[in-house]
Amino acid sequence: MGVLSALLALVGCDNRAISELEEGVSTEADVRARFGQPENVWESPAGRVFEYNRQPQGQKNYMITIGADGKMAALRQVLTPENFAKVQPGMAMEDLRKLLGKPAKVQPWALKRETDWEWRWVQPPNSPMVFSVTLNDDQRVVRSGSSPDRGTEAP
Repeated sequence: MGVLSALLALVGCDNRAISELEEGVSTEADVRARFGQPENVWESPAGRVFEYNRQPQGQKNYMITIGADGKMAALRQVLTPENFAKVQPGMAMEDLRKLLGKPAKVQPWALKRETDWEWRWVQPPNSPMVFSVTLNDDQRVVRSGSSPDRGTEAP
């Protein structure tokens, strides 16, 4: 029961934080005040991208772009079918991480020389899912796909 209430509090906090931010107006300080310290910071042509990971308890990962002017240029929830479609065989692990954020689970398979990464997400309108990616020992995508998340109930 404690995990459920923590999850609901996290979702509520995210929704409130998102509603308090405005693209082109909110500053980096505003983003950090609402979301805290980012999991990772990526450099991109559009500016710096802050990763806010909600895995493994949550089913979302946010990427917030701070433009050269210091203002929030974009706030995206990245665990979407559109982003999953961008994951292709041969894609580098770093590009995968920048696209989807930190996975909920990493499972190495030493004998197969592969590693599985999994992200929990919600397929609209309310179906809990898991997106899985298999990486080879060169840290490149071999295959990917989604399946129902048997370990959770919909939020």
